This record gives sequence, C-alpha cells and structure tokens, in this order.
Amino acid sequence: MKKQSFIRRFLSAAAAAVLTLTLAGCGGNSSPAGGTQSGTQQTDNSLEKVGQAGKFVLGLDASFEPMGYTDAQDNIVGFDIDLAEEVCKRMGVTLVKQPINWDTKEEDLNSGRIDCIWNGMSVSPSRAEAMNLSEPYMKNAMVFVVPAKSDAKKPADLANAKIGVQNGSTAQDILKESEVGKTASIQAIATNVEALQQMELGLVDAVFLDSVVAEYKMTSEQKEWFILPDGLEEEEYAIGFRKNDKALRDEVQKTLSEMKKDGKVAEISTKWFGSDVTTIS
Repeated sequence: MKKQSFIRRFLSAAAAAVLTLTLAGCGGNSSPAGGTQSGTQQTDNSLEKVGQAGKFVLGLDASFEPMGYTDAQDNIVGFDIDLAEEVCKRMGVTLVKQPINWDTKEEDLNSGRIDCIWNGMSVSPSRAEAMNLSEPYMKNAMVFVVPAKSDAKKPADLANAKIGVQNGSTAQDILKESEVGKTASIQAIATNVEALQQMELGLVDAVFLDSVVAEYKMTSEQKEWFILPDGLEEEEYAIGFRKNDKALRDEVQKTLSEMKKDGKVAEISTKWFGSDVTTIS
C-alpha cells in the first residue's frame, strides 16, 4: 500500500509540473525593463542598476531654498544636496542633480528619468501610495508669509486676499481645503521663489509655503517679512523612490542612519540651520 501510494503521489506531482511548464510557455508575458515578473511580483534590481550605472540621479525643482536650489554661480546646492552627496560617496556612485518640473515629478520618477525625488518633499497619503517613501528625515510647518507692512496679523485676516502658492505642492492642497482658501484668491505659481518675488512686487498679498523656506530666506537675505502665527498644518519631509525600488530605498536609508550615528548629518545640518534639526534615526 505504501509503494502504490508513493507512485500515485509521484505521478500527480509530475503531471502538475508538466501543466505548470505548459502554461508558462504558452501564457508568459515579457517583463518590464529592469526586472523579471512572476505573477504580480517584479524582481527588484534597483540598487544593482544604480551600482552598474555608477550614478544616482536625484530629481529636484532647483528653486527650493535651502533644500536644493541654484545659487548665484549657477550651481545646484542645498541641505538635501549635501546629504545626497555624502550618501553617494559612501555608496560609491556619482550624484547627478536633475532639475524637473515639480508638478510632474511622479511622471519623471516612474519613467526612469530620475532615481528619486529628494527636495524637501512633504509626506502625504497620495505620495505614500504612489511612491516608496523613505522614513521622514525632517519636520516642517506650512505657514503664511506677508510683507512687514501688511495689515494681516493672523491667517483669518487673509480671507479675501490673493495668496501665492507653489503649483503641485502639498501646500496648494492644504490651502484649498482650509477656511482661508475657500474665500481667498489662490494664485498657483511655479516655484516658491517666484511666489515670494510676486509678493514683494505687490502682485499677491501673501505666500503660503514651508516654514523651512520662509525662515531661511528671511535670515539669509534679511527680508522684512512676517510669518503669521498658527500655520495650517505640520508636515515631514521624505525621499521618494519608485514603488518597487525597495533595495535602493533601503540602502539610502541605511546610509543616512550611519551618517546620523557618526555625526555627519549633524555637521551638514548645522552648516545650513545652525543645529541638527533632522529626525533621522
């Protein structure tokens, strides 16, 4: 009985194997570039691809001071850039800084034009769903900035004002859903820098943006602006990778943690902000 039972099990297994091979040969689909596919699972060779290419392409809008922006000498610099440069040095690859349109950043990422979005990008549910986000590395708050001569002393005073905000940003979404945004005239502008310039020209009454940007611009350029108390929402910054690029995301995260432990993150943060303001663990 045992021998017959073994033969039956053997024949059943062999038949199943033949069926599997037949189905694979007849119905197999070509896999997407950069990986193989089994069912719905795609092989993750994201870290290997960056290593083979010898470069890590960082996408940014190049106008987001002090995170990543173009300076007077036409060099792309910033806090995020310094962090990324050190990460790439430790990974043994070259950092490539690729300016992109912030409003279409997800398209640039998913098309393979860039390897990540690293430019003071705020965490949001929609971004967490569309991308593989790193752990948050810095906190931020969304605030209103007005000229020093403005009569506005609190957000409610801007109910009927013209408010500039960066197009495609989480600030834009937050402002639209706020009580102020429901009655104010919201002006979508390409970058925060342009929005602040329009405020100085009197084309908008206020700008809604990241406190990190506002405070840095006010300090570094000695601007006579006023940040209204009680901003609308607190946020966190994270790095965005393609949804399936877990290996690359994890390697960057591991390297940042090592930099935090050996003091390099604190050194870079102090250079830009005067102290270590990061939340990297």
